[in-house]
Amino acid sequence: MACNRTSTVSYSTLLLVFLLIISNAECRTNPNALEATTVVSCSKVYGAQEGDTCSGMGTNFGLSDESFLGLNPNINCETIFVGQWICILGGFGS
Repeated sequence: MACNRTSTVSYSTLLLVFLLIISNAECRTNPNALEATTVVSCSKVYGAQEGDTCSGMGTNFGLSDESFLGLNPNINCETIFVGQWICILGGFGS
């Protein structure tokens, strides 16, 4: 009878530890998700041409690298393709 009670306590303890680990993992949040989302409002776009680069387009339209990338947050400067819409004038909101 004592052996059975010991195994029940051990099983219950193991189950409790497992549930605490699972609940702790489920409660973790993405710290980036807590930040305010910045919304880009684009009022003028440009269709990329062959040979265009991020820095070149930024310079041509009077934008700093930071402003250019801010207006085009999802751009991959390594894979710009002909006809890709590039935001060259706009603003930021939240």
